[in-house]
Amino acid sequence: MEATIKKRISLEIYYDKEADMFYISFGQPVRAETIDTGGDVLIRVDPKTRKMVGLTILNYSNYSCLG
Repeated sequence: MEATIKKRISLEIYYDKEADMFYISFGQPVRAETIDTGGDVLIRVDPKTRKMVGLTILNYSNYSCLG
């Protein structure tokens, strides 16, 4: 099965080594709410559309082969 992406969005990725946090943002910056998954992942959602606009991974070096 093959999937096609029909819409391009901007993607920003940032790693804060001191805080050991990895950030990913999708699209233009918008005011967002944070959903705590109960682990080391925080999901950012647009409160109006409920679409995911970003996520944060805490303690990133525990999960990354780059650490």
